[in-house]
Amino acid sequence: MLQTNHDLPDGAIKSAKGSVENTANDKIFSPSIAELKLTDFRSHAKAHIVTGKGIVVLSGDNGVGKTNILEAISMLGPGRGLRTAKLAELARRDGANAWSVSALVRTQEEDIQIGVGIDPNADTRRLRIDGQNVKGFDRLTVMLPQLWLTPAMDRLFVDGASGRRKFLDRYALGLSPQHAKMSQDYERAMRERNRLLQEDPSSDSWLESLESNMAVSGVAIADARLTALDALASGLQHSHDAFPEAEIALEGWIEAALRQDSALDVEDAFRLHLKKARGLDASVGRTLEGPHRSDLIVRHKGKDMPASDCSTGEQKALLVGLVLAQARVMSGETGRVPLLLLDEVAAHLDGTRRAALIEVIENLGAQAWITGTDPAVFQQIAFTGTHLTFDGQLIKNA
Repeated sequence: MLQTNHDLPDGAIKSAKGSVENTANDKIFSPSIAELKLTDFRSHAKAHIVTGKGIVVLSGDNGVGKTNILEAISMLGPGRGLRTAKLAELARRDGANAWSVSALVRTQEEDIQIGVGIDPNADTRRLRIDGQNVKGFDRLTVMLPQLWLTPAMDRLFVDGASGRRKFLDRYALGLSPQHAKMSQDYERAMRERNRLLQEDPSSDSWLESLESNMAVSGVAIADARLTALDALASGLQHSHDAFPEAEIALEGWIEAALRQDSALDVEDAFRLHLKKARGLDASVGRTLEGPHRSDLIVRHKGKDMPASDCSTGEQKALLVGLVLAQARVMSGETGRVPLLLLDEVAAHLDGTRRAALIEVIENLGAQAWITGTDPAVFQQIAFTGTHLTFDGQLIKNA
């Protein structure tokens, strides 16, 4: 049950050293969620939240469903959301094996009603915009661009490359909506090639067709990542002084080739490589080279050391700085400030960095949904927005 709801007064954060300038102007707009409704989603039988622009803080004990709210919002976009869960797993236990999430989204042009969900025992997600069924989720990348940061990402720099690729791809998608389709095309062709190499390796014509598809989509993926990476590297130079500056690079032979050769030449080279590697790939049961093997390399610039060797607190600060820089770049490149979903972001951040985080978000003009267990943490920082505390049952504004 909702316990308190108060709009905190306007007020600038006490100036932190090196604050970035407000990027908001007439050409940049911040889409925001004005109203959010959940039905049978995770732990929430019914939930209803009404907010204004600015920061939305959700505070409460562990296990009350704060992260479920952020996950619901993340489903208002392409992909599998911030937990990458299967659709059926999102349905509330003891519910009807169905769920829905709807939001009233304020854009520069108009208010839009977006709804997603699944029917009982269905395995596909439906999308409705202003009451009309719509195929494909790519347009949501433009309507409601999103970035998120969760505790599961705290090990981004020390775990395998897969998580870092997903981190980069989510940001690249915000700059290039077709990036999702290229990724899907590549994965589909690669799976089929791997299957053929095991079951019918003599099917040359079909393998050549699949390898051609992989070359085109694979090079497009790598090119989009490089474009996004270069923009991010530039954006990191304007980071708030409270967050350490990161040095970033992409490790992968396709990316390296694109730095020197044309995309068409790299496509030809990748296509030839795949043909020559059939025997080796068949012996190990997977494709050993391609953009699915690339890695995002991150270093702490000030300390000249790999991010993976930094302390837990410094890794968190680097990660927060990267996400804020991504938001800043997306705003400048697309004219739309992404919605920020920040789960337990205050963990491992000291008071100065918490204040700097709020300052940067407000300077961006972003609507940020932030969760935390201790409401006092947020009461100590002045911000413009809404603070909701609840125990995980019915959520509504008082």
